[in-house]
Amino acid sequence: MFFLMLRQSFFRGRKRKALATLTIVLSASLITALMNVSIEVGDKMAREMKSYGANINMVPKSEAIPLEIGGVDYNPLKDRVFLNEADLPKVKEIFWHNNIVGFAPFLKTPVELNGKKGCSLIGTNFDRQVPIAGDEEFRTGVKTVFPYWQVKGEWPAEEAGTSGNGVLAGATLARELGVKPGDRLTVKAAGDAGREESFVVTGILTTGGAEESALVAPLPAVQRLAGMEGKVQSLSVSALTVPEDKLSRKARQNNEALDSLEYDRWYCTAYVSSITHQIEEAIPNVTARPIWQVAAGEGAVVNKIQLLMIVVTIAAFIASGLGISSLMATTIMERSREIGLMKALGAADWEVYLLFLSESAFVGVLGGLLGCVAGAGLSQVIGLSIFGSYVSFSPIVVPVNVAVSVLIALSGSLMPSRLITGLYPAEVLHGRR
Repeated sequence: MFFLMLRQSFFRGRKRKALATLTIVLSASLITALMNVSIEVGDKMAREMKSYGANINMVPKSEAIPLEIGGVDYNPLKDRVFLNEADLPKVKEIFWHNNIVGFAPFLKTPVELNGKKGCSLIGTNFDRQVPIAGDEEFRTGVKTVFPYWQVKGEWPAEEAGTSGNGVLAGATLARELGVKPGDRLTVKAAGDAGREESFVVTGILTTGGAEESALVAPLPAVQRLAGMEGKVQSLSVSALTVPEDKLSRKARQNNEALDSLEYDRWYCTAYVSSITHQIEEAIPNVTARPIWQVAAGEGAVVNKIQLLMIVVTIAAFIASGLGISSLMATTIMERSREIGLMKALGAADWEVYLLFLSESAFVGVLGGLLGCVAGAGLSQVIGLSIFGSYVSFSPIVVPVNVAVSVLIALSGSLMPSRLITGLYPAEVLHGRR
């Protein structure tokens, strides 16, 4: 009997039911889209933030030994100990190897440029194929790690041979020397080595950093000129990481202070401190230093975006609840005679409550399901407009969103339902209310 009454009651006042369902659909679609995007916002934003450059820097362990003399940092081994280039691919062999977006080695050496002393020549990889176990086609270099580097002209070829190597001239150095693309430069190693290399300027480099006052050439050519084949001074690594929390900050101070459960959780989470620790495990005599300005900036942006999504979701919940409450109050007043008749026939207040709340729950389920469909499309629009890529739909969003939609419908119906207790059969049936 109850379900028969529920079916007959639901199909009365169809316009108001449709309006209530539409209200739920609008809020559910927004909540679905935000939930769907929030699941991937960490990875999406981390990839977007890679435009700021590397967030990890690797140097020989000897350079990490602090030594201060008279208030001045002093390290007698600086620029005397190098990394083995052959060990660098091991960065992609750690537990979080899929989170390593790219890396770029650097070797800097003083040179004489067309007879001018005091210039610097920086060797690096621009876009080089580096065979990795399981990914023989992996390519990396400064184009990947530092996408904000701008070149007016062309990038040098990675393997140009010993004659006619391509080189980028920093914007500041190019202005000082009047260098332009197409010019040929003779570069001589500083000191008594007497090694020379001939370079052709392929482009003018703008980075906003020290590279603008130097020449930047392919790493093999600089290694030959400096007599350091197979050696590099540092490695810049770009890795996808998650924002720091209490655990990562504790590990950052001393990971040996973690208990076994904390250590496992920290080690198996893509914190920047965890990734640097694993790099040091994979490559001996190396210190991996997080670039905290970049890492902290990534975490702050992601946290603020997620907080914004939570605030918008709460606002949508409240607005929809108020809309449902207004519609329900009007419906109860319009159906006061029906309610009075049910009470006159012996229906208790809780039974009338149950009838109206069941209607609201059904509206919530229907609106939630339709909202999931609309929200899935809205999340793709958000993904394409903000991140330039599609957002995968997570199945867990469907039951969560339906539950939230039912909760919105019920919360909006609770207060108006209290009007039922104030309706007396004799008064409403005689038209006094």
